[in-house]
Amino acid sequence: MKIIYAIVSSDDGNRVTDVLNEHNFSVTKLATTGGFLKKGNATLMIGTDEDQVDHAIGLIRETCGKRQKITCDIPSPNISSISAGYMMMPVTVELGGATIFVTDVERFEKF
Repeated sequence: MKIIYAIVSSDDGNRVTDVLNEHNFSVTKLATTGGFLKKGNATLMIGTDEDQVDHAIGLIRETCGKRQKITCDIPSPNISSISAGYMMMPVTVELGGATIFVTDVERFEKF
């Protein structure tokens, strides 16, 4: 038996959980915060048989793979050119993705 820890953005957490549940994976979702960017994450714990690990990771990849979004960047109000007004500049940002760890389970009990 294996346990998969999948750290995804909080925006993707519910969608990934739903997809995994539809494919009969049991998932425990924890609300977590990333240490580097201090952004909200969802850490998913998925217990599964070893032969199902690749299937679960494939579903995670399909559901929350990296994607790009164009958004407008608004400058900080303390910029000296504020008297000229705000300039909306389109910026491409990368969203999604996952960080995944797979570990062995020494003992499992469910009651």
